[in-house]
Amino acid sequence: MNAAVTKPSAAPDRRLARHRARKRTNALALALALAAMAFGVFWLIWILWETLRLGLPALSLAVFTEMTPAPQSAGGGLANAIFGSLMMVGLATLIGTPVGVMAGIYLAEYGRKGWLGGATRFINDILLSAPSIVIGLFIYSVVVAPMRGFSGWAGVLALTLIVIPIVVRTTENMLSLVPNALREAAYALGTPKWKVIGAVTLKAARAGVLTGVLLALARVSGETAPLLFTALSNQFWNPSLSQPMTSLPVTIFKFAMSPYENWQQLAWAGVFLITLGVLALNIAARVLLRQKH
Repeated sequence: MNAAVTKPSAAPDRRLARHRARKRTNALALALALAAMAFGVFWLIWILWETLRLGLPALSLAVFTEMTPAPQSAGGGLANAIFGSLMMVGLATLIGTPVGVMAGIYLAEYGRKGWLGGATRFINDILLSAPSIVIGLFIYSVVVAPMRGFSGWAGVLALTLIVIPIVVRTTENMLSLVPNALREAAYALGTPKWKVIGAVTLKAARAGVLTGVLLALARVSGETAPLLFTALSNQFWNPSLSQPMTSLPVTIFKFAMSPYENWQQLAWAGVFLITLGVLALNIAARVLLRQKH
């Protein structure tokens, strides 16, 4: 009789104990997650504050209109470096985007189960995770060394190899999210597959694809290592891609490591410009992705 009485009262106690243990575990996990988030946000805010504190006062009209100066010389700016970055990053995006979009279309629409699609995904994943300095060394060995000279085209090729896997992955993922019902409805009307891809699936995923392009553009805008091995640098204005061409990341690297105060100030001005540009691109990508959903 006593055992029959105690059993029902013991079960709620055990459930209450388990509930309290789960609450303590949940509170601990939440506290650790918030601490990790605060740790990351702290360093991000510190970086942004230092960029604003040192970069904003270094901005002037000369930064956009004058060439990079010689050591210990008065004046100077980053006009040639800004032009070189815009030229190489723009061309790399223009070349890499069509290749990446078409490869992503193939993987999402034609190569979902074939061996070629699997091999392409594997190679794309390797390129996506490969360090940028490895890509720079590869272009150096196959382009710069045989041609016996650095050039802007070599820098464009290196940046293109960074753009392509990002666009491929984003395009494939966005097209895979398009409901099959849209494809089936278009097929039922007698629409050929190439037209379904161009007028239905790609149109439905255009915001996500554009987001991937913007993310790739933001990624290559701050790359330094590939350009050190390919485009190198140039102190003077150089619109020709067949010769060494300077860029903003390489100029920042060179000026920040120098002992000259005017170079260090220009380096912080360049850091501010790149940070502002990358931040704007990421915000634009977020806005486009939110509009898609």
